[in-house]
Amino acid sequence: MNCIQKEFTLRPKGRGFHLVTRDIAGHIPELAEFTVGVAHVFICHTSASLTINENASPDVRVDFESHFNEYVPENAPYYRHTLEGPDDMPAHIKASLLGSSVSIPVRDGRFNMGTWQGIYLCEHRDHGGPRKIIVTIFGERNPK
Repeated sequence: MNCIQKEFTLRPKGRGFHLVTRDIAGHIPELAEFTVGVAHVFICHTSASLTINENASPDVRVDFESHFNEYVPENAPYYRHTLEGPDDMPAHIKASLLGSSVSIPVRDGRFNMGTWQGIYLCEHRDHGGPRKIIVTIFGERNPK
């Protein structure tokens, strides 16, 4: 069993759901060395999250953002954590609902996801800034 861990930062993105599968894979060239394993992808933030969903239609990502804004509205009268702006507390709730990590099978040097699946960076703040990601891969590497 082999293991690697990489830390990197994704460039800032606007509020919304962003397909980042290629961005993440591009930061871990060692992925190509694994014949089988599991990649654990973790975001080090409390106002952004990760999830896996449709990678083809951008409408899905727009619909996710629209639904989450209805489901977790800004300026709810019961929010107490409001010093950082009206998008902050809803961002924390959305991040908890979706989660801070995803686990993905690895096979033959790539993420082994379904044809229509991709990794989303879910940016819940209007101006979230760069997002730190940690990827840990456990598995078997190609013998050299």
